[in-house]
Amino acid sequence: MMKSDPAETAAPQTRREEQELIRRVKRRDPAAMRQLIDLHKERLFAFVWRMVRNHHDAEEVCQDAFLKAFAALDTFDPTYRFSTWLFTIAYRVTLNVMRRRRGTATDIDLGLFADSGAGVEEQAVNSEEARRLKQSVWSAVDRLSPPQRAAVLLFYQQEQSCQDIAAVLDIPVATVKSHLHRARARLKEWLEPTWAEESNPGRIPRDLAG
Repeated sequence: MMKSDPAETAAPQTRREEQELIRRVKRRDPAAMRQLIDLHKERLFAFVWRMVRNHHDAEEVCQDAFLKAFAALDTFDPTYRFSTWLFTIAYRVTLNVMRRRRGTATDIDLGLFADSGAGVEEQAVNSEEARRLKQSVWSAVDRLSPPQRAAVLLFYQQEQSCQDIAAVLDIPVATVKSHLHRARARLKEWLEPTWAEESNPGRIPRDLAG
């Protein structure tokens, strides 16, 4: 159901289009159900996989989240985006999976940290350094608590607002901001010693430096 290389390719929908699609799903329209899954599966998988760090578990969580969402669609509040509601369900399922088995780190997916603004030769020269830096970032993210990790992934990877993250995690907006602040501080603390050994000492990504 999910691809092994998560990519955020789903095109955004207007609220009216989304509501019409949901009405069709409520009527058990198979094409509408497939369309709704296709619109959200890549972004959802990218988020869940970063949380559980296991491909099989991530697929199971996503499938379970969609099944739960479709089963409870009559309770969906249209004042929210469907993606916010879906991510809320998936986050709760994810926490249950993480409680059952404490996920161990797997291979780092470097594709989500794409290089930009560098020529081909420069990229080739710096590829090994970039690989180490990317790996250190994701390894540090894995060390965060589940709520902090979820907040970081939703904010930076999924580009969700603090209000939407608060809805997904079922916490106040102020708590989301606190999670992000503390996560940035911890990431900076963990990453600075490693990155000080690289050719650009103290070089911390702007979005992590805080």
